[in-house]
Amino acid sequence: MAIGLLPPDAGTIQFNGAGKPTDKSVRARIGVAPQALAVYEDLTGRENLNFFGRLQGLRGATLHDRVKWALDFVGLTDRANDPASADSGGMKRRLNMAAAIIHDPDLLLFDEPTVGVDPQSRNAIFERILELKDTGKTIVYTTHYMEEAQRLCNRVGIMDHGKLLALDTVPGLIQTHGPKQIVIAETEQGRVELETDDPVAELSQLRASNNLKRFTVEEPNLEHVFLHLTGRHLRDQ
Repeated sequence: MAIGLLPPDAGTIQFNGAGKPTDKSVRARIGVAPQALAVYEDLTGRENLNFFGRLQGLRGATLHDRVKWALDFVGLTDRANDPASADSGGMKRRLNMAAAIIHDPDLLLFDEPTVGVDPQSRNAIFERILELKDTGKTIVYTTHYMEEAQRLCNRVGIMDHGKLLALDTVPGLIQTHGPKQIVIAETEQGRVELETDDPVAELSQLRASNNLKRFTVEEPNLEHVFLHLTGRHLRDQ
């Protein structure tokens, strides 16, 4: 709906007062990096970006400069003339991102942009997204990595089975839906995990009644909130 492919069942979609995403002028201000890679594997990285840039109306020196910038931004300049089919999964993800930002859009939609890549590529992609955020871009970011959402997002919506369960800032979600501080201790009797407002008091009691070997105290985070709202049982989808 945000990019104009599906009509809303109710209400309207407006882009910053400029109109609907079905309007060509509005779509030109939106960049999308879908989860399913949207690159042509028979084309080189440079050819892919030239193609997507031309779709967005870029021509001549402007297109050349934007392709050069995008390749450099995602770290693919040295692989620009290789076919995308020869790229690793992480390189294709970065090329996917470059295609989404080639026309310098105001709104970016990233659908799980770090899924299925090695840790180095995942970190590189996420760092580039943080840079885009710092330039003032509005980013809608879909992810299953709660640490990414906690680090990136000003507001987080937690969805499950197509329903929005909660929407707030990260501190607001943790305060409303998160557990208390969590004490994890190893004693002579085994592992103990407790939620508490006073971890020092709990540890003092454990030490008095058990041979306390080691312990950690965890602060609640967005992953705790997600599991609290959606449950801890395994999902097949």
